[in-house]
Amino acid sequence: MFLPAGEKQFEFWVLRRNGLPNINIAKQFGVSRQAVSRALLSMDKRIEETLLEMARANGIEVEKLDSKKGILFGRSVPFKASAIIFVSAKHGMQVWYEHEGECGSCERYRECIELLWDFADEMQLKLQSTNDPTKIADELFEKLKESIE
Repeated sequence: MFLPAGEKQFEFWVLRRNGLPNINIAKQFGVSRQAVSRALLSMDKRIEETLLEMARANGIEVEKLDSKKGILFGRSVPFKASAIIFVSAKHGMQVWYEHEGECGSCERYRECIELLWDFADEMQLKLQSTNDPTKIADELFEKLKESIE
């Protein structure tokens, strides 16, 4: 993924997604508000291009895209399922397909739980507590979809 976490533009983008105004980002980094604005415009473009590239590579038809939040909703043509591509500051670029999983017996159970809870925290969303990744994903992505409509 060419969205390196250590890059200032990406740090600005994450802070803005967390609700910090540009002027506060500028003060925190000792740069001008205009420099932050230019960096965010550039980062928004990179995020959008990367989301679209991931959608093409995974055969996902785009329904909604929000580059400021780093989220793309679509439909997987090969899997005939809803899909979401999102940027996580902790986990990088992720693709998730809507599915009914056998989560209890899956070797990636813990990884999925961690990814979903971490991304909910990044997006500052409160979710009902459950140990079922499918239910967490359904609730998380429904709330995200509502936030970009």
